[in-house]
Amino acid sequence: MTKPTLFKQDERKDLLRLVTAGSVDDGKSTMIGRLLYESKGIYEDQLASVRRASARKGDQRGDLDLALVTDGLRAEVEQGITIDVAYRYFSTPRRKFIIADTPGHEQYTRNMATGASTAGLVIVLIDARNGVVTQSRRHAFIATLLGIPHMVVAVNKMDLVGYSQEVFDDIVRDFQEFAAKLELSSISIIPISALEGDNVVERGTNLPWYGGHTLLSYLETVHTASDRNLIDLRFPIQYVSRPGSSFRGYMGTPTAGIIRSGAKVMAIPSGMRSRIRKVYGVDGEITEGFPPLPITVTLEDEIDLSRGDMLVHPQNVPQVQRSFEAMVVWMSEDRLVPHRPYVLKHTTRKVQGTIAAVRYAIDVDTLHRKPSESLGLNEIGRCLVDVARPLAFDPYRSDRSTGAFIVIDRVTNNTVGAGMILGREQNPLQVDPARRIERARVATVTPHESRVAIEERIARLSQKPATVWITGLTGSGKTTLAHGLERRLFDDGVLCQVVDGENLRLGVCKDLSFSPDDRAENNRRAAEVARLFNLAGLISICAFLSPYREDRARVRQIVGEDRFLEIYLSATPEACRRRARKDVEIETSPPVIVPYEAPLTPDLKLPTHEIDIDESVDRIVVLLRNRGFIS
Repeated sequence: MTKPTLFKQDERKDLLRLVTAGSVDDGKSTMIGRLLYESKGIYEDQLASVRRASARKGDQRGDLDLALVTDGLRAEVEQGITIDVAYRYFSTPRRKFIIADTPGHEQYTRNMATGASTAGLVIVLIDARNGVVTQSRRHAFIATLLGIPHMVVAVNKMDLVGYSQEVFDDIVRDFQEFAAKLELSSISIIPISALEGDNVVERGTNLPWYGGHTLLSYLETVHTASDRNLIDLRFPIQYVSRPGSSFRGYMGTPTAGIIRSGAKVMAIPSGMRSRIRKVYGVDGEITEGFPPLPITVTLEDEIDLSRGDMLVHPQNVPQVQRSFEAMVVWMSEDRLVPHRPYVLKHTTRKVQGTIAAVRYAIDVDTLHRKPSESLGLNEIGRCLVDVARPLAFDPYRSDRSTGAFIVIDRVTNNTVGAGMILGREQNPLQVDPARRIERARVATVTPHESRVAIEERIARLSQKPATVWITGLTGSGKTTLAHGLERRLFDDGVLCQVVDGENLRLGVCKDLSFSPDDRAENNRRAAEVARLFNLAGLISICAFLSPYREDRARVRQIVGEDRFLEIYLSATPEACRRRARKDVEIETSPPVIVPYEAPLTPDLKLPTHEIDIDESVDRIVVLLRNRGFIS
């Protein structure tokens, strides 16, 4: 086989960027070294250098310390820790990889966030001797916050616990209980020994009780084709190419979508429209461009475009605003100062801006919100951001490129923070004129009473209106139970309607993100819909995560105390995790961490991990009868 053929085959393999994370001495560097060594990803001169360094250290069993493959700084070699982010490339017959080895020390959490910002998969290492520790939770939290689609938990150093299945099962249970709060969509837990090589590349003979993937086989086969957003065209312009008077091209890399010759486009923020004349790649004209391919496009019309502008589809535009809310990871030893001028870099544009307010900080151990007016090194919080010029952005969930930004100190030019935009504007400090007009119109609206009294509807339908609000962790079975209850009531002659969380987000709430404020608005709209069904005499069955007690209390107030029934599905986090992996749950997993606040005094508590759907439906029907809503 000729070399050109080999090169072409290598080009056709897809690329997976991954990042490692974990606590100090969990063995991240050794694991990466093992991956590179056994997959033949280390050049001979690099291997010789590692052998020499291993001999000088003299504290590693055998003659090869694989951790030295990535530990490149002198301080890293001397201390046996990782300080800086080390990037390594390797390839297998199935896939190409770029792997980032990030520090485990808490003080280097910012380095971990940097390495994870472009990753499609994260490997969280856990020392089998120590179990799930604070840094394990911190890194899993940051990985979820950064929207990394896939997570692998590698339980390392199984050789030091005698390859015990009991130890592994305990760690799996602890991590799944914590991960249930993160609402991860893809997670695998794999036992390994990086030092001995068990289950990293080869399966080995020491883990006969484990029948899943080896680490490398999982990395080679995890499905990543659907991770990229190829629907919403986002083409930030990086440079305007003008080699001569007859050519004007706009250079950049699409962050999302596909751009083709002849396609209609709109320039943001000017709003001017044109069509794509031609698309050029590195080797000449091509039919279409897509991420992460750098391209140059020409337009049929002469419009004013420059660095920082963006081309989008006219019928699919991002939000363009000067104020938004974001989760911010603070990376500087100098604390965040609200209202201090900073520079924000968003895609290819830099703008002056401020952090107008810190809503709250996140306790990474409990994932609970805590009051805070500022953020310190490695702290994470929700912030209100104001910028001097409008930015075109999407929620980070939709596009990790247009939904992210970095904060730069104007004096030192250092990157001091990284932000993930949560979605539509939720800014109680500022209200633009359009919103003021909208609120003024609402203030002039007066209610109109129906000519059909609710008592007449009760007499006609032989039932009383009620709202059955089903809440619980993701995976507890809310949607399945809601539709099961609807079927039973309808068969019994009761008129009812399911208000489903996901269906609502496809229509009435399609403009909302999964931020806490937008979740509250989502629940408010659902309550208003349920109330309207109640006014028509129907029983509303609502299935919503609704994680906050305050939001559920507001729903109760909207619907009415006498019509509201709160049903709490108390399935354990472990049971919810198993069920969620089978795609039973309704709500799409959000990138924002949601600590669930269980109801204190629900009208009915159903342990759906112990009883089936039919029994759960039976208990709700009995409750409705006892309360007089149905006969």
